Amino acid sequence: MAAQCCCRKAPGAEAAPARPPPEPPPALDVASASSAQFFRLRHLQLGLELRPEARELAGCLVLELCALRPAPRALVLDAHPALRLHSVSFRRASAVSESPCTFAFPAPGSGPPLPAFADAPGAESAGCPLAFRLDPFTDYGSSLTVTLPPEVQAHQPFQVILRYTSTDAPAIWWLDPELTYGNAKPFVFTQGHSVCNRSFFPCFDTPAVKCTYSAVVKAPLGVQVLMSATQSVYVEEEGLYHFHMEHPVPAYLVALVAGDLKPADIGPRSRVWAEPCLLPTATSKLSGAVEQWLSAAERLYGPYMWGRYDIVFLPPSFPIVAMENPCLTFIISSILESDEFLVIDVIHEVAHSWFGNAVTNATWEEMWLSEGLATYAQRRITTETYGAAFTCLETAFRLDALHRQMRLLGEDSPVSKLQVKLEPGVNPSHLMNLFTYEKGYCFVYYLSQLCGDPQRFDDFLRAYVEKYKFTSVVAQDLLDSFLSFFPELKEQSVDCRAGLEFERWLNATGPPLAEPDLSQGSSLTRPVEALFQLWTAEPLEQAAASASAIDISKWRTFQTALFLDRLLDGSPLPQEVVMSLSKCYSSLLDSMNAEIRIRWLQIVVRNDYYPDLHRVRRFLESQMSRMYTIPLYEDLCTGALKSFALEVFYQTQGRLHPNLRRTIQQILSQGLGPSAEPSTEPSTDLGGAEADTNPDSPALLLGDEAPSSTISLRDVNVSA
Repeated sequence: MAAQCCCRKAPGAEAAPARPPPEPPPALDVASASSAQFFRLRHLQLGLELRPEARELAGCLVLELCALRPAPRALVLDAHPALRLHSVSFRRASAVSESPCTFAFPAPGSGPPLPAFADAPGAESAGCPLAFRLDPFTDYGSSLTVTLPPEVQAHQPFQVILRYTSTDAPAIWWLDPELTYGNAKPFVFTQGHSVCNRSFFPCFDTPAVKCTYSAVVKAPLGVQVLMSATQSVYVEEEGLYHFHMEHPVPAYLVALVAGDLKPADIGPRSRVWAEPCLLPTATSKLSGAVEQWLSAAERLYGPYMWGRYDIVFLPPSFPIVAMENPCLTFIISSILESDEFLVIDVIHEVAHSWFGNAVTNATWEEMWLSEGLATYAQRRITTETYGAAFTCLETAFRLDALHRQMRLLGEDSPVSKLQVKLEPGVNPSHLMNLFTYEKGYCFVYYLSQLCGDPQRFDDFLRAYVEKYKFTSVVAQDLLDSFLSFFPELKEQSVDCRAGLEFERWLNATGPPLAEPDLSQGSSLTRPVEALFQLWTAEPLEQAAASASAIDISKWRTFQTALFLDRLLDGSPLPQEVVMSLSKCYSSLLDSMNAEIRIRWLQIVVRNDYYPDLHRVRRFLESQMSRMYTIPLYEDLCTGALKSFALEVFYQTQGRLHPNLRRTIQQILSQGLGPSAEPSTEPSTDLGGAEADTNPDSPALLLGDEAPSSTISLRDVNVSA
């Protein structure tokens, strides 16, 4: 059935001003090689062809630009060695709006898509060729310098057209059918946060720059394509998907997923997409709930501005828990079995619709402006929906993890600052940690307490979003707006209170300067504290008897997880304590969700408790996601169970994504020492678990992998 293309409409009759008002230059971003400060990006158009058999994406990118200075000599874009540029060309553009563009898709092997413009038929659509060069920038990207013609004038629109192919790109994850639940069709998704989308398409890869975008995508027959766009349509006779995002977004929020995906409506403006075998579970868990959360957020922070809020569940190879792509949240399907974690993760991504997507941190050095505010908004939504006690329990659980990370990193760690100094060459993804979320949350909570009324602070945040929506901000914008909204606080100089200065909140290392009062959650946290104290009391027999009378099967997931985290913090425990814990809880915990099971199994591993190792093996044999494999392999290789880890890995590696497989190989090689590099073939002398008296340092993830510590993998709503 024919359908109207959702790309930008042709220019209307109304005339545009001859020269748009000047815009402030983007904040300097050391993670970007681009010349974004010298140009205004009006719109970008993508023509994309997915070639899963070759694991290749063929693309044509049309950038709609205006120079902010006369006669610029060159345009510099962020790119990546994974991109192979076929051609770059130049053409003048309409002064009113971006020129509508269609794309022709050549036969396989004939190169990337070709652009076609209504105002330039035939060969004229190709434009004038431009010289370009690709230079090294960092280990996560390159700089692409395009020489511009001398006729480019300030504030006059022009287009740069780039045709390219992308292979082995960090942003593009190709999955063979065997790595999906259905085992039927190939699957691909993109993950742009923080600086990966420069390997998806050349761009100003900085959160300081936003623009609208359109895309036309060709995919193999029977493969459903989705993008983070406000409009989408499939034109059957063309065999093409058309997408349009009407609001400006930064490059990292342009996202695509394609595979054997089916939809189910779960509310008036929401649906879930999942593989057919997962769809009933996803629907039953979220039906009606997402609309409830959206409505609560709207009451707090104003209208939801993105139209639809859909969710797509991705295979276990998705490298993080969830990603707040506008209109289409990406979330790992592994979380479906852990109801409370699913609720919190989705609400967190809902909150990003206001904080992060609408109002964005201008640099990665101030990521807390998105994550800290989104975490605060998430907890306001959960309080409105589920009550203060549940919110306080989840907050206590996360702050417990924050202090655990603090003990590991030390209070002088520079990454514990809210305003982190990003050194040139350092991947911004390495700054993603619990401080971004929880220390940021504590500062926002402190601001809410200064005004004395959460509802008044909600009003402020609503006004803040209205003022800055679809722009990028720095911390000073937030704090100046706060003091302007509450002039009585400005008169009291609350920003300079001794020990709680705003500047100190932003730039001091260490824990939060103040933490929230969580007493409203004591009915849920007090039993956890009491049970933990019992298990650390003397004599053990009496303590175990008292503990066994407490039925944790009736606890909330966050209560049980908090209890197990406390035991993990105390590990290694006396062997008789571990034995009693196993006798009391092992079978019960084995029937609970993965968030509970992994914590118990980490206790088993950190305490070398051999009778329960079969449960560790079974868990790793059933898991294919980073969040449930990396923590266990790190613990196995830190202790005396390296041979056991090798054995399990050799038996399961064929079911793991190549990126995850490489990461585990790095962990195993570090755990075994520099002389023992694990191959992809099993050794002949691997029996059961063997003791090893040579302690090794915990393995860390390297390169462009997701955040490396077990804490960041399990305890953070990672969106990078």
